[in-house]
This record gives sequence, structure tokens and C-alpha cells, in this order.
Amino acid sequence: MNTTTEQPTHNPGEPPVHPKPSAKHKEPKKAGKPAPRRKFALFLILAFVGFWIGRLIIHAYHYEETDDAYVAGHLHQMSSRIEGVVAEVLVGDNQVVKAGDTLVRIDPLELQIALQKAQANLDHSHALEAQARAAGMQSKAQLAQAQAEVSRAEAKVAQTAAELQVAELNMGRTTRLYTSDNRAVAKADVDTTKGLFDANQAGLNGAKASLEAAKASVDAMQAGEESASAQLAAAQAGVATAEATLRDAKRLLSYTTVSAPVAGRVGAKNVESGNRIQPGQALLALAEEEVWVVANFKETQLARMQSGQRVEITVDALPRHKFTGHLESMSPASGAQFALLPPDNATGNFTKVVQRLPVKILFDPESIGEFRDRIRPGLSVVVNVAVR
Repeated sequence: MNTTTEQPTHNPGEPPVHPKPSAKHKEPKKAGKPAPRRKFALFLILAFVGFWIGRLIIHAYHYEETDDAYVAGHLHQMSSRIEGVVAEVLVGDNQVVKAGDTLVRIDPLELQIALQKAQANLDHSHALEAQARAAGMQSKAQLAQAQAEVSRAEAKVAQTAAELQVAELNMGRTTRLYTSDNRAVAKADVDTTKGLFDANQAGLNGAKASLEAAKASVDAMQAGEESASAQLAAAQAGVATAEATLRDAKRLLSYTTVSAPVAGRVGAKNVESGNRIQPGQALLALAEEEVWVVANFKETQLARMQSGQRVEITVDALPRHKFTGHLESMSPASGAQFALLPPDNATGNFTKVVQRLPVKILFDPESIGEFRDRIRPGLSVVVNVAVR
């Protein structure tokens, strides 16, 4: 028996009518994702999150971490001690130099002239000193001569006094003999002894006058010697002043050469030939090879930190390499205390802020061996201090 399916009639002007599919021709349902695969993916995600959280907890238990840290080192700011014109710059940017290497030369002409003047002044002072020394020796000789004259005058006075005494005795004896009853001597003898006495008396007075004159001469010579000594002292002081001036001229001349105090690398070069520079003007910086880390830890992180603890260091410029080191020392005060304007909590407007304390960390030499030249002061680092 034939079965026919009636086709719906379609009238013109009406929308077409599509036949409904029969139940026998229903489309099959789309197959969904298997449930075990979703569970496994969720399990992996949860396991990864749990592992990461556990790792963070373990790390936080064993380490104290901060990213407020940087590489530090010895930086020497090289400057001029004198005013002058730069004659020559012998180094370039980022150049490595050794201790004692000449960095900058300043035109020395003016200071060389000053040195020659100081040398001439010293020679003149030496001549004045020699002249004063000779005058002093002459004054000493004259003083010695005057003292000898005093000695001779004193001897003359003593001799004349003795002769006067003898003449006085003779005159008295002659006078007694003449005035006796028998007149044992003549009047002429009396007059002779009297004249001899008067002559000795005059000689004694003259000797005493000579003695006084000799003593006055000694006083004058002593004054002259003191004056010569004072002149010699002044000349010696002049020599000392001239020597100091000469040393100062040599010192200033030596400052025309700016040398490296230590070995390091040149940076911040700010000088060129022909520049007029002033004392204290920064010319360039010199960074030493030795570096360390300064890490600023919160005060709440310091409870279990102490010198000698092992430290893991990550330099931002070298993210693929971990360095090791040890905690060397802690700052004696927080960073706020060393600030230009330390906080004053006694003003009444107090807000508690967690303070940070600078901690010095040294690299292990074997850890930075091949990277020593790439770790520069100022680079940012992350440090982890093993506290347990």
C-alpha cells in the first residue's frame, strides 16, 4: 500500500509554511565534555594554587624579604683645590683607572711664578739671618772685650790703691821724722812723699773712672748683644715664614695635578680642557670596585635578624642569577633620624608610621666572581634574609 504525504498548499500572497519534522526524524543531541576531564583540570589548578600558597607560607616563615634595597659602593667625588684653567683631561667616561693615575691637569704657570718668588724670598731671608748671626757674633766679641777692659780697670784700681797706701805710709813716716826734734829728714823729702801720695791719689781716681767707663761699655755691649740676638730671632722668624710660604707654593703647585686616590671607574665626568674651574668644583666621580647592598627593612621584620645570617640577593639587572651574601651590620638609627628634618612627634600631631632601618649586606666573593664588573652602585635588588 502506498502512502502519500500531503503537501501543504500555498496560496499566493501568503508566507510559505514549512512542514514540521516528524518525531521519527528528530536531530540527535550534541555530546558534552566528559566530566572527568573537567575535574582533572580543576584539580591541577587547585594543586598549583595550593603549592604556590604553601611555598609563600614556607618562604615567609624562613625568610624576611624586602625590595627596598639597592647596591652601594665607595664613590669619590673628585674636585679641584685651586682655581685655574684646565690644561688637559686624561680620562674618558667610564674608563677604569688605577690608584695614582693622573686624571686632570691644571695650567701651572701662575703657581710656578709664585713658587719662584717664594724661593727668592727664602734666599733673602737666609741672607738676613746670616747677617744678623754675624752681627751677634761681633756683639759677643765686643762684649767680651769690654768685660776684659773691666777686669783690667779693676786690677788697675787695686794696684793704684795699693800704691796709694804705700805712699800714704811713706808720707806719714816722713812727716813724723821731719816734725821730730832733731829733724831727721829734710823738707824736700816731705814734699816728695806728699807729691807721690797726691799722684797715687789721682791715679786711683783715674783708675776708678776707667773702671766705671769699662763697666758702662760692658752695659752698652750687652745691650748691643741683646739687640743682635733680637735681630737674629727676627731673621730666623723671617726664614721660617719664607720656608712656610715656599712649602705652601709647592703644595698649591702640586694641586695642579688631580690624581686618582684609589682604583676605580670614572663616572659623572663634567670637565673639559679650557674650562675655568673653582676650588671645590666637582670634576668627576670615581667608583671603587667593592660593592655591597643596603636594604631598608621594616622595624617589624627585625626581631629575628642578626649579623652573620645568610642572605639571598636578586639584582634586577641580572634577574636570572641569584647571589648570596651575609648580613654584616645594622644602622644605629632609622632612616628618619638621619633625614635633614627628622620627625618631631612631640608636636601633638602623631601618626604612627612603620619605620625602616638600613641594613648592610655583603656579597660572598665567590658568588659575584664573574658578575663583579656588572654589579654597579645604585642598582635595585631584592634581598631575602634567612632568619630560621
